[in-house]
Amino acid sequence: MKSRLRFLQGAVLLLALAQAGHAQAAATETTDPPPTPSALDAELFYELLLGELNVQGTEPAAGFALVLDAARRTNDPALYQRAVEIAFQGRSGDAALQAARAWKQAFPESREANRYVLQILLALNRVAESAEPLKAELAMVDPKERAAVLGAIPRLYARVSDKKLAANVVERALAEAVAQPATAAAAWTTIGRVRLAAADEAGALDAAKRAQAADPKAEAPVLLGLELMDPRQPQAEAIVRRYIDDKPLPELRMGYARALLDAQRYAEARQQLQLVTSEKPELAEAWLALGTLQMQDNQLAPAEASLKRYVEMAQTQRGPEERSRGMAQAYLVLSQIAEKRRDYAGANAWLDKIENSQDLVLAQSRRASILAAQGRMDDARKLIRALPERNPNDQRMKLNAEVQLLRDNKQYKAAYDLLAGAIAKEPRDYDLLYDQAMLAEKLDRLPEMERLLREVIALKPDYHHAYNALGFSLADRGVRLPEAKQLIQKSLEYAPGDPYISDSLGWVEYKLGNKGEALRILDTAYKARPDPEIAAHLGEVLWSVGERDRAQAVWREGLMIGADNDTLQETLQRLHVKP
Repeated sequence: MKSRLRFLQGAVLLLALAQAGHAQAAATETTDPPPTPSALDAELFYELLLGELNVQGTEPAAGFALVLDAARRTNDPALYQRAVEIAFQGRSGDAALQAARAWKQAFPESREANRYVLQILLALNRVAESAEPLKAELAMVDPKERAAVLGAIPRLYARVSDKKLAANVVERALAEAVAQPATAAAAWTTIGRVRLAAADEAGALDAAKRAQAADPKAEAPVLLGLELMDPRQPQAEAIVRRYIDDKPLPELRMGYARALLDAQRYAEARQQLQLVTSEKPELAEAWLALGTLQMQDNQLAPAEASLKRYVEMAQTQRGPEERSRGMAQAYLVLSQIAEKRRDYAGANAWLDKIENSQDLVLAQSRRASILAAQGRMDDARKLIRALPERNPNDQRMKLNAEVQLLRDNKQYKAAYDLLAGAIAKEPRDYDLLYDQAMLAEKLDRLPEMERLLREVIALKPDYHHAYNALGFSLADRGVRLPEAKQLIQKSLEYAPGDPYISDSLGWVEYKLGNKGEALRILDTAYKARPDPEIAAHLGEVLWSVGERDRAQAVWREGLMIGADNDTLQETLQRLHVKP
């Protein structure tokens, strides 16, 4: 019954095609010259019908062969395409390639046929054979569209297994494009992206530089430069800076600001964000990032203004999911601002606005912080523990939130014990071990801290925080200083340029008596990340070399950023200074 139904469906389809052909002929009977007779004669009709029946039945390979034969006999592009589709349905990549190549051979100038060949070769992972169809695609495309086609090439090759071979193939295929001024920048950028996909960062950087040299105003090389930005590759940032310094698109300046934020270069990021909000004030994301940075720097009034500007603009400028995440962040930071002002009712009011369930832990953590500030620690902990646990990630977020609450309120023993219970269940969790080590230091259990940190390093040798924490602890106590310096330098190998680790290195240099070097390192670190603890160390070194006015100025800045910072307060008390 089913086979009969398929037969009838196929017959109806082919009759419809035949009628359409006769109708076209009839419509042109009075025109001159006479119409070309339809190619759908009885024999072809039967062959196509039998082919479709085989495709629907148990012999799709036979059906494919019949349809491909019909395509060759009629030289009809639609039938070639149908043969490719049949092969796809049968999950036969080789057959699809056969049909696509036959189509391309019959119609050498067909861009659609060539695209099918290229895409099928890549789907089959036959990368080496893709060079010629790729060249043909670039040759056949309208010159106005060539840059866009070049930009799409890295996505075409994204799923192939041999990325190095793909990079070589693309580079050979684009040899003519890189030699043409109109396409050189786009072509070099594409080469850079496939090199980057092949983990050839040096080659990608070289291509990005060549792309910018070909067209200094092009945006694509800058986007590639942003992806390559890393302290180990300063020339990538130079590509970005050359563009940014010459009236850039605000969106690309925003991209640079994001990269600076990722690198924890907050002062520079804030400068770029201020320019973005000036050049394109309708870019809501910039206000959110700027407000968050201003809050970190304890600039409460400007932060509040920036965040409220974001909240007002985001209502109409973002997609629902992205808007929800951004609004949640804005509400959380606005809540923190209110809490800092001891406006606890206002802080809770901002938290009440959060709708996204994924942000519930953050919101409840803020509420718990407010309760703790009012002396209601038991209620605060109960609030966090009452959160639902839908998966292991929720459980971990709750644990981290409660530990952080206890740490912020100097209840180090309770936090240590809470982590000990979690580590008993996950003894190889290096993040938990590291957190417990930091609490052991707060409890003055220094041998325990060192044991835990060395355990972290043994479990994860590239965990740079552990090297830094141990090295700084030794330096701060003035013991085993050469070992402390080695540990901190090891940490910097994994996180070059990190201002907090540089702070540690500057401090150990100071303890070793190298005050000039210490001053240089700490000054650079403080400019990269104005932080109260770095301010404490930089100020002390300045104080020790007689630059007391500058030391007091740095300490005053540190107090504005974080007046309650333990290290800064201890430094001022020890040196009997009132800045």
